[in-house]
Amino acid sequence: MMTPERELWACALLIEREQGDNAAIYIAERIGALALKDDAAGVARWKAIAEKLSLLWTGERPLPM
Repeated sequence: MMTPERELWACALLIEREQGDNAAIYIAERIGALALKDDAAGVARWKAIAEKLSLLWTGERPLPM
């Protein structure tokens, strides 16, 4: 069963596979574009994906924004 948590992990893994070392930049650009559109839910989702990517790369949670 695909839980919301697993979906976030799947998104982070896919973005890492497709974007490689540019994955963090790609996510930051998405967050910026959604922020400009005042899409708080979209920003929150992409921040959650960014956290999963950070965990993949470092094993540590990023500092809260």
